[in-house]
Amino acid sequence: MASFALVGAITPGPVNVLALRHGSQGAQRQALLYVLGASLSYVGVVATMGLGATQLQQLLPRLARSGQWLCAAYLLWLAWKLARAPVGPQTSDPDQAPPSSWQAFGQGVAVQTLNPKAWLFALSAVGVFVLPHASTPLTALGLLCAVSLLACLLGVGCWAVLGRALVRWLTSARRQRALHGLLAALLVGSVLGMLA
Repeated sequence: MASFALVGAITPGPVNVLALRHGSQGAQRQALLYVLGASLSYVGVVATMGLGATQLQQLLPRLARSGQWLCAAYLLWLAWKLARAPVGPQTSDPDQAPPSSWQAFGQGVAVQTLNPKAWLFALSAVGVFVLPHASTPLTALGLLCAVSLLACLLGVGCWAVLGRALVRWLTSARRQRALHGLLAALLVGSVLGMLA
């Protein structure tokens, strides 16, 4: 269960791409709160999938396509915003206040909640690790939620730390623009991979 959860949390995807960005651009606290928001949101996704697994399995074929397109549209909008993100040294322009740490937390929650990869991994995990335990499903679901939280904190956190390690390299506007473009392309690629 732990290795399955860690693989799901550390593989590239929209949440991890944005964690890399928060690690490289934001303050340490902002990156930490983004990771925390994404991780807590994933636990909510796992719990929701576990508690409603039977109903969702019946409804999923009808809802999956429209939900997938809605989530993809949001993630593509994020990629567009990321590609157009400002570069250069941080300014103290009062009209351009940097996002607060709690906005980063909210973004972590939103991106993870709208991440089709999270929902599919959660559904798979529930099917493999919870549903076979018909006599104690809530215990199995609680264990899966705890393991998922730890795996997500570690997996998404690694991406934020990698972003933090890039801070010294990102001293020029050209490098920042290149990173923004690369991250936006990775985000678009991960969305296209989910839609394929």
